[in-house]
Amino acid sequence: MTTMPTSQSGRLVARTIALPPATADDLLALLPQAADHRDLCSWVRRSEGLVGWGRVADFDATGTDRFSAATAWWRTLTAGAVVRDDVRLPGTGPIAFGAMAYAAASPTRSTLVVPAVVVGRRGDVAWLTTVTQGTLPAPGTLQQPAPEPASPGEIAFADGARTAAEWELAVEEALDRIAGGAVDKVVLARSLIARAVSDIDPRWLLRRLAARYENTWVFAVAGMVGATPEMLVRLDRGLATSRVLAGTIRRTGDDAHDLALAGSLARSSKDLEEHEYAVRSVADALGRHCSSMSVPESPFVLHLPNVMHLATDVAGAVDDGATSLELAASLHPSAAVCGTPTAAADRVIAELEGMDRGRYAGPVGWMDVTGDGEWGIALRSGELDPADRRQITLYAGCGIVAGSDPADEVAESDAKFIPMRDALTDR
Repeated sequence: MTTMPTSQSGRLVARTIALPPATADDLLALLPQAADHRDLCSWVRRSEGLVGWGRVADFDATGTDRFSAATAWWRTLTAGAVVRDDVRLPGTGPIAFGAMAYAAASPTRSTLVVPAVVVGRRGDVAWLTTVTQGTLPAPGTLQQPAPEPASPGEIAFADGARTAAEWELAVEEALDRIAGGAVDKVVLARSLIARAVSDIDPRWLLRRLAARYENTWVFAVAGMVGATPEMLVRLDRGLATSRVLAGTIRRTGDDAHDLALAGSLARSSKDLEEHEYAVRSVADALGRHCSSMSVPESPFVLHLPNVMHLATDVAGAVDDGATSLELAASLHPSAAVCGTPTAAADRVIAELEGMDRGRYAGPVGWMDVTGDGEWGIALRSGELDPADRRQITLYAGCGIVAGSDPADEVAESDAKFIPMRDALTDR
């Protein structure tokens, strides 16, 4: 494991003040243009959430201990923090946004970022947090909305690690492993390379994703940008909740036909089996931290603009003092992004995908000084190239179980690329 904290010039000092709610009606519009797109952070769903910019402190880690190292760094940093908080809600005071690598063996750094400025909204309450090191900041003032981000222009798409045909063969091999009893389920991912004629401004992606996918959490952390429908875990004053999505069908755009498809999804033995694996893995992992659990018997169908998912919300009362990031570590990787059994599915992924997932399918979200926070799974997402601002790598994955059809899985993965592809294109 390697860990790389930034240099510290004094203790963390934060000031949170209340804002008129109307000033934070459009959180994403407040994000300024940044010289380094990795300094912009977002966790927004509809009109609520958090945005941040600037960088007071950060921390990078790789390896099997990346979660525990990041948690220890945050606890140490905040233990000596001076915090004046006039609002006192989850998400006020100093915030660490984070994006964690999927695999322990990945060379990609898991990152926590502490922005210099955070604006948040929860219900009818809005706030502004200013963070420095060493001296108490004066109450901050909110700047006017930033100028509209520019379009990146024409986009060229190219195959990533595998062509569609090569990935279909990998699905066939995964089905052979399932039939042989090596695994019950395995999630295989694909990548696409998108290259623009101009720099890709993450604010362009965020605004377009938010406008089209209001039921998702629109995120940006250290260059990882996307819109995830899957809440890995939320911790709010001792109550942990997790939304499980597994089992997918593509929408047609015809409401009557889509309603019929939703019914078929809810009755599909293949999709129900895939969903059951995912729910069981989440409930088992979360239950180790909880005194009581609530696990619905049947899923509901979550409707998104491009696809529909089987969904289940699992909840538990945390009684061991775990932070939201520690809960995320216990839940990662879930069956929804890895498979079942976990260790065996992970080995199949490493053998068949032919790529490093980086932070795709890893936890992404935020945590405050109390340990409360929200961590989603970095799905429907892309990684901006730090060396080339015109390029981004997009990712999408599908759960493979007995009965899966390789051609159908290719079509499903294509559907999961649509949010990011459409957000990039000027249409």
